Amino acid sequence: MVEEASGIVVTTGDDAVARITIDRSGVGNSLSPLARDALTDALLQANDDPAVRAVLLTATGSRHFCSGAGLPSAGEQGTAGPPPQRRPGDVARMLQQGWQRLIASVLDCDKPVVAAVKGVAAGAGASLVLACDLVVMSTEARLVAAFVHRGILPDSGAIHLLTRIVGLRKATELLMLGEPVDAAECVRLGLVNRVVPLDNTDAVAQELAVRLAEGPTVMLGLTKRLLAVSSESGRDRAFEQEAWAQEVVSGTADLQEGLASFAERRQPRFQGR
Repeated sequence: MVEEASGIVVTTGDDAVARITIDRSGVGNSLSPLARDALTDALLQANDDPAVRAVLLTATGSRHFCSGAGLPSAGEQGTAGPPPQRRPGDVARMLQQGWQRLIASVLDCDKPVVAAVKGVAAGAGASLVLACDLVVMSTEARLVAAFVHRGILPDSGAIHLLTRIVGLRKATELLMLGEPVDAAECVRLGLVNRVVPLDNTDAVAQELAVRLAEGPTVMLGLTKRLLAVSSESGRDRAFEQEAWAQEVVSGTADLQEGLASFAERRQPRFQGR
């Protein structure tokens, strides 16, 4: 187990699943800049580690999954003094290098990312949930696109992610009204995959992560990429990317194992390569 001062805990086991936990329940599992960047780095490291074949994203406690952006801790404040003068482009750079980088680390991860959501995911925390590949939510949890309540333009990919998942009309409602979306409505809208009792959330999410970790890793990563391409572009580009990805998969050992297991009428034993 590796526990960072930031409150991001990473554990790995023999099942090829990297478990990344937001351990900041005292502040609603909000992410300070240090915690946000540590979470991003943990996801990037999981992506680069050949021993990791799936990622499970969790949070401590059952009240909050992630309440979005948090204030810097005392150690992150830096030296006392007047704030630096704001320059044109500072806000855009801060967003690109911060929350957008975090959301991209989930979307671009070649390994499936499963989220176990037991509490409220609000603001940028909701975007973090939406970026994951599979989401298991407890019956007690809610998503809240809370930007409007603070007069903040929806960021951290919220507009892109919501529009892609629920369409323009519903995304407009969720972002402009900022009303909480309970678990039943989340699954109805396709915002999450499964809703389970609170006490079962971690176990069901872990079961899915382990199942994915036992799958053909290269194929799953390329399927994830093709799903994004197909939802964001026209047929010609989707078909082009599909053909390219199939070429890559055709050279993997997992494909040969899948074909052999089918011929031999047995369960495949994928190795992730």
